[in-house]
Amino acid sequence: MFTNKIRKFGVKGFILASFASGLLLISCEEKSAPQMPLLSLPVMEVTTEDVPIFTTFVGQTYGFKDISIRARVDGVLEGMYFKEGTFVKKGTLLYTIDRQPLLAREAASMSQLAQAQTMLAKAESDLNRIRPLAANNAVSQRDLDAAVAQFEAAKSSVDAAQAYLNASRIELGYSRISAPISGIIGMSIPKPGDYVGQMPNPVILNTISQIDTIVVRFFLSENEYLNLSQRALSEEYEKKFVEEGIKLSLSNDEIFGQQGKLDFIDRSIDPNTGTIMLQASFPNPNWILRPGQFARIKLLYDFVPNSILIPKRAVKEMQTMHQVYVLGENSIPEIRMIEASQVIDQSLVVKSGLEPGEIIIVEGFEKLIPGMPIMPEPYQNKEVNNK
Repeated sequence: MFTNKIRKFGVKGFILASFASGLLLISCEEKSAPQMPLLSLPVMEVTTEDVPIFTTFVGQTYGFKDISIRARVDGVLEGMYFKEGTFVKKGTLLYTIDRQPLLAREAASMSQLAQAQTMLAKAESDLNRIRPLAANNAVSQRDLDAAVAQFEAAKSSVDAAQAYLNASRIELGYSRISAPISGIIGMSIPKPGDYVGQMPNPVILNTISQIDTIVVRFFLSENEYLNLSQRALSEEYEKKFVEEGIKLSLSNDEIFGQQGKLDFIDRSIDPNTGTIMLQASFPNPNWILRPGQFARIKLLYDFVPNSILIPKRAVKEMQTMHQVYVLGENSIPEIRMIEASQVIDQSLVVKSGLEPGEIIIVEGFEKLIPGMPIMPEPYQNKEVNNK
């Protein structure tokens, strides 16, 4: 009957009706008794909802691409043509390395090529001269074979010299280092004047990170991985996983505003740690996230359909027991024992003891006077789970 009243009039209507009943009850008391003002307390209606259960994993952020800028030839760093910590476009000139030793190698290779081409021209001329003589038996076959061999060797020498020249020109091109991708560039490890390209001097000059999308890598134990894999076989869980996605919590405990998705599971369990690496990606339109940040991944582990979820502040704990105050007839609170199955953030999932439609006191029940009615007020600050 109590629940039917709530359903008939609604929470606000029930509160008004309860208030009127309380006033009527007090007015019927002896006129000689002093009238006490009704205690005003926030209340909420018990409802059901699908409760998602998340598990938190610690991870670290990385750029969608983190590309190391390396010196592919050794030499003195001559110039740096960017501002550290800014966005650079793909193809932007970043560094130049002293070209003089590379130009000398190129000149030496060109000289070797010219010499090889001269030897090829002489060998070709000798072959053209000996070939008709051999046809008339004016020279021996042995002389002809030697001329042919000399010509082929000269051609190979030209090819080798040309290859050396190409390699020297490629190395000369490495003296100009450009951005391989568009992204944020970090602080330069060497400065102009440093000798680079060989250890112990810096081989990695800098790093460029593409951060319009950020990735987070985290690890699951073998048991956690198996449990999630088994749940993933359920279509209902898969649908819920798509709806809830993956949430990212930063070091300041704020939830990142972009929806994430799981895009990589490592091929194997690490036998040394018993964990497997997973990777989730998040859009990062304002570049708030940067590589190397501490991150907590909240991954949907399970969900409980049609559950009763109430704030923890509405529950009075006594050792292993839980109590709530349910609003009865004439707005008089009654103590009710409940069984809680799980704690989720600042809320409790109620396993038994409450029914949908009942009204509970959310806070301030320590002020209650047994048997006295209260003035119920709608609770305006119900905490939203996992947001």
